[in-house]
Amino acid sequence: MSSPQAEPRTQPRASLTLGDAVAMIVGIVIGVGIFKAPSIVAGSVASEGVFLALWVAGGVISLIGALCYAELGSAYPNAGGEYFFLRRAFGDWLSFLFAWARMTVIQTGAIAAIAFVVGDYATQVFSLGDKSAAIYAAVAVIMITALNIIGTTESKWLQNILTAALALSILGVIIAGFTAATPAAIAAPAAAQSSAPMFSGLALIFILLTYGGWNEAAYLTAEMRDTRRGIVHALIIGILIITVLYVLLNMAYLNALGLDGVRNSKAIGADLMKATWGDKGALVLGVAVVTAALSTLNATVFTGARTNYALGRDFALFGFLGQWHERDTPVNALLLQGVIALLLVLLASFTPDGFQTMVAYTAPAFWLFFLLTGISLFLLRKRQPLNPAPFRVPLYPLTPILFCSMCGYMLWSSIGYAMSKDPGNIGAIVGIAVLCAGIPVMLIARATQRQT
Repeated sequence: MSSPQAEPRTQPRASLTLGDAVAMIVGIVIGVGIFKAPSIVAGSVASEGVFLALWVAGGVISLIGALCYAELGSAYPNAGGEYFFLRRAFGDWLSFLFAWARMTVIQTGAIAAIAFVVGDYATQVFSLGDKSAAIYAAVAVIMITALNIIGTTESKWLQNILTAALALSILGVIIAGFTAATPAAIAAPAAAQSSAPMFSGLALIFILLTYGGWNEAAYLTAEMRDTRRGIVHALIIGILIITVLYVLLNMAYLNALGLDGVRNSKAIGADLMKATWGDKGALVLGVAVVTAALSTLNATVFTGARTNYALGRDFALFGFLGQWHERDTPVNALLLQGVIALLLVLLASFTPDGFQTMVAYTAPAFWLFFLLTGISLFLLRKRQPLNPAPFRVPLYPLTPILFCSMCGYMLWSSIGYAMSKDPGNIGAIVGIAVLCAGIPVMLIARATQRQT
């Protein structure tokens, strides 16, 4: 007698342990930004105490936001993430603007920013001249986009090796920084930074960028064995580990280079290693950071193209993006994403710091939709959740109020930076303009939808 055929599984299996989830959260959040952002943060503060306190604050803010996202992901599990939350809470028009922002500002800006980290560290290994960082950044975008079009994706074991290389790099920098005898002097770059803080909110913008990624981790709820408490414990433990590592790393930077040395560095990890272990140490770290950055860039290109594919599938105006190539890749979505990212690299190449310009470019749109996602929690709380027993954020409504307040402050800070006289604010100005351009595009898309 033949055994009955097993029914296909329609939901993910709850197989993740607490340790699995913590490892994923740490792996998602820790990235190459920690080897670039501290220099910009140091240029925005007046003392070492404030510098370190802001990195602790970044961990606290991240934890508050992660708890809010844990409830949204638990109550409304969906692969669309914020797109689904916003659509369910506000309707199609806002979810379209979010998808537009991801395609033209948030995701492509992140790709360009990561590419500039590749460029800054690759320049430490071998300089190509005045525009070396931008050249390396453009080559990285083209190379990773081409690999994704061909259909080549990094396998799990390679990704794990690259993540391990990044972790070892962080550990090496911490050890080198704490064993340094006296702070090394770093010459200020040609376009010297002002000794006064550039903008009060700018430091937190870069710190929270470095802590970014926990919003993806919140979607582990469907695969946790303990779906109610497991994700909370994993988020708390994971973000505590990340906060401790980040604070230790920044203490190492200060011990080896001093606050002025951190401010003046273009590739802080390489400068620290050079000051303590010589040119060979700087070379090894430079290669490790470039490798890890390429891995991060690949993941960002991969996920961004899939979002654009979904936009093309849902809206006829962007139907050309919703085509899946026989190589099992969304070629059109990848090509458009690559072109936009290259244009952003070109724009940023005319500014003093490409990485800083691209973070400023993404910040207004990023914090606007983070704020709206936080507000969606209040709206969706009043409706029947898809999951009958979701996790509930503690101390409601205080916790989401704190999260929305911080998002509002960061949005105000990023807009305020756009209105400031700092030369790097061109990125924020262009980012706001591109986001606003999505409104008429949305109206055209809605009109097109009605005609089809």
